[in-house]
Amino acid sequence: MNHLTLHEQNIVSQIQAETSKKNIDNISRTNAYFSFFKRYPEIIWSFLASMVSRNGGWNMCDLEGSIFPQLLAPEVRKRLFMTYERANWLIFHDAYPQLMLYQYSTKLNRPLFHLLPLFHVSRFMQKEWERYWQTKDNGRLTTALIINEQNVIQDPVIEHPVYKKKVFHSFIFNFQDWFHFSCVLFPTCGGEVYGASVSGFKSLSKRIELGKRLVRILFHPRLFPHFFEFAEKTPHTGSRFDYEQYFKTRSAGRTPILRKTFPIVEHQQHVYIDWSKERFVSPLWLHAPARFKHPIQLTDWYYEKSNQLQLLVSLKNLMEIHK
Repeated sequence: MNHLTLHEQNIVSQIQAETSKKNIDNISRTNAYFSFFKRYPEIIWSFLASMVSRNGGWNMCDLEGSIFPQLLAPEVRKRLFMTYERANWLIFHDAYPQLMLYQYSTKLNRPLFHLLPLFHVSRFMQKEWERYWQTKDNGRLTTALIINEQNVIQDPVIEHPVYKKKVFHSFIFNFQDWFHFSCVLFPTCGGEVYGASVSGFKSLSKRIELGKRLVRILFHPRLFPHFFEFAEKTPHTGSRFDYEQYFKTRSAGRTPILRKTFPIVEHQQHVYIDWSKERFVSPLWLHAPARFKHPIQLTDWYYEKSNQLQLLVSLKNLMEIHK
């Protein structure tokens, strides 16, 4: 940091400290993204990140709820939790300094994106932030951030030998229709659920495509106020009760709250590789519009999924009785 001005050194140190403080667990990350969005609503990715992070928390807590402990062994649940947690942590570790640098740039009225390499942010994102500062093209920046976050987790999580073998190639993961790896839900205070899913979570392009669809749903002019109201009114605990409390019919499943269920995980710093030097950025990632094959209103689907899981538990218990 020798070539930096004293002011720039202070900014870098403050951002590092702030990122570490907010990257403690899924709750702190979700809240940090949402707080940022309320201050800088033009950076719409931050609301998407907050709502997807909420889903991560619900998925973690599902693992210790009333259903999954009856279906999955403790070591399998622990591995699934660590998969969510690692991806969640890595994305925040990469993305939050970007958001903070934008905040400082706005306050000082001059771009500070030349500092991004100090946070190991990809060259791809440095160019995209510089472009955004000139053009104010929200759509382009949002797509770039989606591309970046999915590339950030590709090698350390999706392609990591342990996760690859024990999680992504496991029978349980490939039976993923029963799980929520592949579906992101946006609830409303009116008891409705919207969202989108992806088959082939391991595919980088399919996850980027999912992100683009989620942005379209989340910022749909008619729906956005309802999602924002939910986020504003509903503290994120990790429990499914966060949104099931608004349902007309209560589901039978129960999930605990995150901070009473999981310990704080200390993450080791991984080796930093700029993915954009290793991987070609497909023009389709940047320019292909989001495509919708399925309805985005998932309220009935959600009830059906809950009932299917209850049925699965009942069948398993019945088979064990008759052994």
